[in-house]
Amino acid sequence: MRSLMLVAVVALMWSGFVSAAPPKEFVYKKAPEAELKIYISYPSDWKATDKRPVIVFFFGGGWTNGDVKQFAPQAEYLASRGMVAARADYRVKSRHKVDPDKCVSDAKSAVRWLRQHASELGIDPNKIVASGGSAGGHIAACTAFDGLDEPKEDAKISSKPNALVLFNPVLNFTGMPQLMQRINNDEKLGKLLSPTLHLTKDSPPTLILFGAADRLLVQGEEFAKKAKELGHRTELFTAPDQPHGFFNRSPWRERTIGRMDVFLASIGYLTGKPTIAEP
Repeated sequence: MRSLMLVAVVALMWSGFVSAAPPKEFVYKKAPEAELKIYISYPSDWKATDKRPVIVFFFGGGWTNGDVKQFAPQAEYLASRGMVAARADYRVKSRHKVDPDKCVSDAKSAVRWLRQHASELGIDPNKIVASGGSAGGHIAACTAFDGLDEPKEDAKISSKPNALVLFNPVLNFTGMPQLMQRINNDEKLGKLLSPTLHLTKDSPPTLILFGAADRLLVQGEEFAKKAKELGHRTELFTAPDQPHGFFNRSPWRERTIGRMDVFLASIGYLTGKPTIAEP
């Protein structure tokens, strides 16, 4: 009974943020191991002739597992605010026997696919946000610079997003020996997988959200420090006393969604004030 009540409460909390129809499914990539799908939520007043800003979310799971459903609440909320919101599946170690570089290639493919199909999807190809949590935040961040693109894809269509929203992401492989072991201590690949090393003043505007008790916070601080030195816009939000993955749970789920809303409005991707009620 208690579990049923919990489900009912969660459903009630998010009932105001459900888009007019279930997400639409598309295959964005046919990899050797699997067909990869993207799930797109539309605002209730969306039309095919629109040019809406779009955000694509990548789930977390240590490049090993994870579920495309993770960012459903965030996607549905942003659809209720007028954005098109996508959640992309990608290859992971447990299901497809791949390493992190292939995860990044898939993320780049997803961004490129959105831009390539912008007119069909009713989105603005110049207002694409890449987002994700933990490993998903890492691969979202990696889409912002060159390298690790799928070689058979049309390089004339950029795989770089126009903005980033990153939830406790890994930002520097070379700074963590246990991560380097995942790629057999390949230093060249480690550098390719380290967004901080590729940050420039022309990188997309970025919001990074961390819990203060997350051991990865130091990477967020390093990224933000370099951004400030370069004159690049990076905002670092820190939740007091919170661990890794804090954004998945109430009240920080709602608070981080609200902070994301404010950031997206500040770059012209949303209008008005956040509509989410914080607990």
